Amino acid sequence: MKGYRFITDDDTSKFCHRVTEALSNGWTLYGEPKMTFDKKRGVMRCGQAVIKNSPKKNTQKKLIYHQFKVGGVLLPGAPDPVLN
Repeated sequence: MKGYRFITDDDTSKFCHRVTEALSNGWTLYGEPKMTFDKKRGVMRCGQAVIKNSPKKNTQKKLIYHQFKVGGVLLPGAPDPVLN
């Protein structure tokens, strides 16, 4: 099964550390990074998709998706899934 994540955060070292951690855990960059300006908060937001091939296991787990809005606009791409 191929896993997909879209990592998002403010344009800080925290975002870079989250992407680096995903790469250290076997994820691979997918596509180009995305950036957008959040007018309401006055900050840049970053996003990076990553993918990972993994054996199919316990497909019974339910995925909960977080939606991120920046300046009232939903960020493009799939959000980070969180296993419930």
